Amino acid sequence: METQFSPMPGYDEFKDKVKSLMNIELDAYKQQIHRRVHMLMQRWKCSNYEEYFEILKKDPEKRKEFLDYLAINVSEFFRNPSIWWHLRDKVLPELIKEKGRRLNMWSAGSATGEEAYSLAILAEELKLLCPPYIDAWDIDEEATNIALKGIYHQRQLANVPPNWIDKYFVKIDEEHFKVKDTIRRRVQFKIMNLLNTPFPQNKYDLILCRNVVIYFSAETKKTLYQKFVKALRPGGIMMVGATEHIYDYRSLDLEPLGQFLYRRK
Repeated sequence: METQFSPMPGYDEFKDKVKSLMNIELDAYKQQIHRRVHMLMQRWKCSNYEEYFEILKKDPEKRKEFLDYLAINVSEFFRNPSIWWHLRDKVLPELIKEKGRRLNMWSAGSATGEEAYSLAILAEELKLLCPPYIDAWDIDEEATNIALKGIYHQRQLANVPPNWIDKYFVKIDEEHFKVKDTIRRRVQFKIMNLLNTPFPQNKYDLILCRNVVIYFSAETKKTLYQKFVKALRPGGIMMVGATEHIYDYRSLDLEPLGQFLYRRK
């Protein structure tokens, strides 16, 4: 069982200062976020929140580190493969039948890029037009830079069919592969904060928000789901993580299409 951890005195004031400095609302995250803040304070030998805030205020690199520490990036190509094959064999063909091959798609919380590139590979296989690209957003600058380079360790390709590795990747050494330009050109990565960035309205036919909201409070989850739904076109599909459920889907004007898929009415 995880040991109970409580923030030191001054945490509320620290949260207010962080919001003013960086436009980050720490209350939007689950309560365990203060444990991460404390770990960073220990790293920089700060005895209180005021000392750590002074470091954040003066050093842009420390602010970047702080933002990166809020995000958890665990990813691989075609993570939970059966979900992706369902997307390829059923979900995308049905969207093509309804809307044609020109589909707008978005990987929200794209981390180091494996999810967005996996979607781009499916788009290439199904001859989809994604005008002018698949959107991919993440708050983590370091993760986004990895995505832009498109170079991955072979273990991250464990779920990629061997013929697709030959087709869509270039081997650059014994352990690393690079995504081919034909796939990289299909994706535009942006450093964006989902919490305070306005979403496009009625734009997307498919949104992947897999394991994006699980680190947020219940109230923030609801707000984000509301924003995602408004970003979908009527009839558009939202995919969540394999273990996630939107329990109040009716109030969001969604209908479930199985365990991890929801359609905007």
